[in-house]
Amino acid sequence: MSRIQSTLAALKSANKTALIPYITAGDPHPDMTLDLMRTLVKEGANILELGVPFSDPMADGPVIQKAVERALTHNVSLTDVLVMVKEFRSFDDVTPVVLMGYLNPIEAKGYETFAKQARESGVDAVLTVDMPPEETAGYLEALSSQDLDRIFLVSPTTPDSRLKAVNEQGAGFAYYVSLKGVTGSKDLDVQGVTQHVNHIRERLGLPIGIGFGIRNGEAAYQMAKVGDAIIVGSSLVQLIEDNMDAGKSAIIDAITQKMIEFKQAVDKADNEL
Repeated sequence: MSRIQSTLAALKSANKTALIPYITAGDPHPDMTLDLMRTLVKEGANILELGVPFSDPMADGPVIQKAVERALTHNVSLTDVLVMVKEFRSFDDVTPVVLMGYLNPIEAKGYETFAKQARESGVDAVLTVDMPPEETAGYLEALSSQDLDRIFLVSPTTPDSRLKAVNEQGAGFAYYVSLKGVTGSKDLDVQGVTQHVNHIRERLGLPIGIGFGIRNGEAAYQMAKVGDAIIVGSSLVQLIEDNMDAGKSAIIDAITQKMIEFKQAVDKADNEL
């Protein structure tokens, strides 16, 4: 059982929802990424999602696009991100780490080389946005050979045929995109999400993490009632941008307060289940 699978299983047995925050590796500066990862864990993160900077982040909204641009000004590469994870593992060998990114940097490195380096660095799972489960020749085999979980996106419009493929090819959890659009979009439809997640849950044997559009404690509270995990990203990344000029301590303080808001919301929902 992987770190992600054991983490989610333990939380489920305790009737708790996982809190999964996202940040972009190297934003606002490579020297801050480890401090941010440690802060997120300290404030209640059960799993970390680390974005790999890529020049064409097509699934990401303007907030994360700008974060990627900031990281790329420091030439943060996939190799650099793996080094960050390895450094994180020197003081945290418990918290699972998911890499979220795009296929091009992985192809450039080579599937088998990437998978081996990711495992050696302490990565637990990979979510490759532009790699659907039907077109994974060689890629999933490389990940599986290194015991890396394969996470896929599912959405309100995902047909049952693809859900079947996700169920067969995926591991760890399925990432449910709670609305049509990109990361950071607004107008979360709680009733619609609930209906879609219930439909998907009948067809998947995987835990379901809900992301996109969870911007505040109220949204986190509502989604924690529905999913096995909630994934929060754009609101945290926006705080990094808003506090860059004030310096590192201001960023850490802002992230801390937002994580407290999310954690309290999740705990409230869990206590009502």
